[in-house]
Amino acid sequence: MNNPADLRYATSHEWVRLDGDIATVGISDHAQEELTDVVFVELPAVGRAVDAGDPTAVVESVKAASDIYAPISGEVVEVNPDVEADPSLVNTDPYGKGWIFKLKVKDAAHVSKLMDAAAYAAQIS
Repeated sequence: MNNPADLRYATSHEWVRLDGDIATVGISDHAQEELTDVVFVELPAVGRAVDAGDPTAVVESVKAASDIYAPISGEVVEVNPDVEADPSLVNTDPYGKGWIFKLKVKDAAHVSKLMDAAAYAAQIS
């Protein structure tokens, strides 16, 4: 299972890559594998304020629809139009081109409360 060490992980299988006060959010390799073939991604509205744990986006696969939760609080500042046009990017490149949305972080300290790669690997094993 691929869990990059530079990311933080939520128990609900979202990952966060922090760059200054902007957090890029996607779903983990484990999550996309469990979902199987992603066929649709419903993106959040830019400008929407979210609290950690809020359902923020939806990913639908041939098996199920799953909410994507905000792993931290903030404001949606960007969404990935590429996953809307080609939802399979969530499967083929979950940590790269398959990111889902970006948040302007409300409190960067909250990122440190998420799991590191080793803790996440232990959760999913």
